[in-house]
Amino acid sequence: MNAHHRINYIELPADDLEAIKKFYAGAFGWTFTDYGPDYTAFTDGSLEGGFTKGEVAKESGPLVILYSSQLEGSVSDVQNAGGTIAKPIYAFPGGRRFHFLDPAGNELAIWSET
Repeated sequence: MNAHHRINYIELPADDLEAIKKFYAGAFGWTFTDYGPDYTAFTDGSLEGGFTKGEVAKESGPLVILYSSQLEGSVSDVQNAGGTIAKPIYAFPGGRRFHFLDPAGNELAIWSET
């Protein structure tokens, strides 16, 4: 459903689309649809987005944050799928979270209330 002023689609760069698909499918169960050799779309069952073949910007940009009902388990899922923990779990007002790098170098975070 498209809602006014709500996140509708997220697009990130990745230099290796096969590695990025393997990571997100392995860590979070996302599914993919390829649109040629330079683009793959994903769905996590709720949100859709895509990865376009290209170099990841090394400057800071928007931070995509996922939710987890079991944060420590999500750390293991990320590491087992080949991601790198950029910031270990830390507390913030409202919960806890950690940051990770996907195989393309994109930084994302995962948070939980507990």
